[in-house]
Amino acid sequence: MNPEVIITNMKKRYSGVSGTINALLPVQTKTLSIGFVGTDLPGAQLAKAQYPDRFFYLSVWQAIWISRKRLPDGRPRTWHVRRDPEMMLTIFMRDALRFPIKIVFTSAAKHRHSWFPRWLISKMDGVIATTPEAASFVPNTTSVVPHGISLDRFSPPADKLTAWRRTALPGEYGIGTFGRVRPDKGIDIFVEAMIRLLPEFPDYTAVIAGLCTPQYQDFQKQLVAKIASNGLSDRIIFLGVIGPNEVAGWYQNVLITVACPRYEPFGLTPLEGMACGCAVVASDTGAFKMIVDDNVTGHVVPADNTDALTLALRKVMPDPILLASMGKSGRARVEAGFSVDSEARGISAVYTLVHSNITAAQ
Repeated sequence: MNPEVIITNMKKRYSGVSGTINALLPVQTKTLSIGFVGTDLPGAQLAKAQYPDRFFYLSVWQAIWISRKRLPDGRPRTWHVRRDPEMMLTIFMRDALRFPIKIVFTSAAKHRHSWFPRWLISKMDGVIATTPEAASFVPNTTSVVPHGISLDRFSPPADKLTAWRRTALPGEYGIGTFGRVRPDKGIDIFVEAMIRLLPEFPDYTAVIAGLCTPQYQDFQKQLVAKIASNGLSDRIIFLGVIGPNEVAGWYQNVLITVACPRYEPFGLTPLEGMACGCAVVASDTGAFKMIVDDNVTGHVVPADNTDALTLALRKVMPDPILLASMGKSGRARVEAGFSVDSEARGISAVYTLVHSNITAAQ
């Protein structure tokens, strides 16, 4: 057991960062020996099953212990971290304990970090930004590598226009939003747009999938009450938490994926929806304008703007054939530029640059 790269997921809750790691692990393990530290993921289980000789579960202490020494070929071991505590640990190992490691950090934030994260990031051997805009806030960016998703895990159903029927929910077509239930994800904007639109479009039912943590329970209760007062409780449905292995099925079920957060660093939901053959209507935040080809795979609307979201949806909801065509174009776009295989290749190139002590802004 001597992994080249140690990948950390030191957060208990499943998040967007977790989703990225989950998709990448089986792909990275095709070509690299990986040590995995932290909360388990389905992708980790798959990597272990497929590549038992190249994927290793490690405790924090095991990972620290084996990092005392270089790899057999003399190279330093690489730690790929994505959160502040993980940067803190690895900086201490490298600089205080003098362990022979290289540290790579992925930055998706589209804002100026506060002083402490900036200091941590400045100490990284390599920094991957997920968009050019994110790179503009990190002066020591090594490379821009957009997130990608698994084209096997996220795939279209056999017939997009009839997929909704397998849910046994009302209507002929589904429209869904996926992510945490909280204000910054724009769930209230989605609900208000659905309250306006669903009476006009009786063939549609809306679903909201995602975790609602205790601090946002009142927020969700208010939305549920508002839905009920408009007589739409059977057509705007909170699905609750959907497991990583189930979410693709719900993307397949819906004809339209809506992603309308008020702020998002990158955002995978448009990619996941497009890969499953959905037309996408997204707010102008994160990487959504880079992902969604306006009028081809869907529409991008101003963030925090219910009127704009409603208008964009009203244009496309009358035409399921058009929506299915947009979904096919979306799938092709993801295949061309946003696959997890492409992301893994970009990350591996950064590992190589770091070991060569080369930086190359892209």
